[in-house]
Amino acid sequence: MRAVLVNRFGGPDVVEVAEVEVPEPGAGQVRIKVAAAALNPVDAGVRAGVFGGAGKRLGLGWDVAGTVDAVGVATGWSVGDEVVALAYGPGKTLGTHADHVVVDAGAVASAPGSVDAVHAATLPLNALTASQALDLLGLEPGQSLLVTGAAGAVGGYAVQLAAHRGLTVTGVARAADEDLVRSLGADRFGPQPAAVDGVLDAALLGGTALEWVRDGGAFVGVIPGAHPESVRGVRTGSVEVAPDGARLAELVRLVGAGVLTTRVAETYPLDEAAKAHARLAEGGLRGRLVLVP
Repeated sequence: MRAVLVNRFGGPDVVEVAEVEVPEPGAGQVRIKVAAAALNPVDAGVRAGVFGGAGKRLGLGWDVAGTVDAVGVATGWSVGDEVVALAYGPGKTLGTHADHVVVDAGAVASAPGSVDAVHAATLPLNALTASQALDLLGLEPGQSLLVTGAAGAVGGYAVQLAAHRGLTVTGVARAADEDLVRSLGADRFGPQPAAVDGVLDAALLGGTALEWVRDGGAFVGVIPGAHPESVRGVRTGSVEVAPDGARLAELVRLVGAGVLTTRVAETYPLDEAAKAHARLAEGGLRGRLVLVP
């Protein structure tokens, strides 16, 4: 099968599409025939060496939508099931940017019936990150949340999920994105004079965004370990996304209910993965790039 790999670190030009052996699922695992797989900034980080692994073959891709085509024992899934999943980890030898991928059964959920595989592939990593970040913040209905990077993939899901949880949401993004951010459910746009109960910092503003939190509030970033230190009694932390099939199934349900909006910027054939990386590096996307084998 084909798989997108990097054998050395660098820019989009180091991305390779190679022939590799088709992986076999072990106990508690399923193999998915990939229909679509989103390209995320974390993939560019792996490619550039941010997470280490020099001298190793590294596979790219965390999100997948497709069809189960082989199962190990005790999985609860069957061949032919249409699914989505998160293949966690920056140090994988094979990722979801491939014709097939093996994942733990507990990371899998039934695919949404309301969107196609290309749109479904944008859900697992970004929506799970947003959902788990909101859990860390621990805000109650009626409290106020400010989301930076509110027009992005994680930020957009965070705005929608927070509004669904009954929070008062302020979105921070570029001025040109105000209509989009408000359409996602933000009550306000831009930093407000009054401090908020919590900040979800999807734009990596760090200390700047921390200043918008009230004394004793909460701050969560999206890069593990990269959050600012606590000041004024503000509880600070960062989310490290974890596979969670049950939570992913709930997010799929919210897609079907119209609570979550999947957004695709462009699609690329798997063989043009390097071109997709180059497009990602240009920035300015409102939605995910998706590779389609």
